[in-house]
Amino acid sequence: MNVRTSAILMSLVVLIVVAPSMAFAEDGGDRVQFFQSITVGADEHIGDAVCIFCSIRIAGSSGDAVAIFGNIVVDGAVNGDAVSVGGGIKLGEDASVGGDAVAIGQGVYRHPNAVVKGQTVSQAGPIILLGLIIVPLLPIILVVALVVWLLRRNRYVPPAQVAYRR
Repeated sequence: MNVRTSAILMSLVVLIVVAPSMAFAEDGGDRVQFFQSITVGADEHIGDAVCIFCSIRIAGSSGDAVAIFGNIVVDGAVNGDAVSVGGGIKLGEDASVGGDAVAIGQGVYRHPNAVVKGQTVSQAGPIILLGLIIVPLLPIILVVALVVWLLRRNRYVPPAQVAYRR
């Protein structure tokens, strides 16, 4: 692969990662991050917070909070839903969630004084986490195994050399 092709591919990767966060971040104070945690200060109010492969910590207030493969820690107010897939939700003493609190992976830890106006759904355990990782990757694993099997099946094996004695 030459330098020009590599530069074009790297530019496309950067564009794919950066463009969605720039497109959604301007809409009503929403925050969207990849691989970098979101922190909302005690005197801050933001729109929705979406974090992929990172965590969200809310001390102020926000709209919906969604973390994929990350945790959500709420010490303030979430006016919408709080959803964590592949992570957990921790609701502190002064936490308030206006909608549902849903955690699939590590579950929901809720302080007795925390308020959730909707439903609380908590699915925790190692089987759930393995299912979130293995099941989506299963087709890729099977394709790789098939390719390896096909390549090994038709491999040429040279005949063994016979040692002659005189």
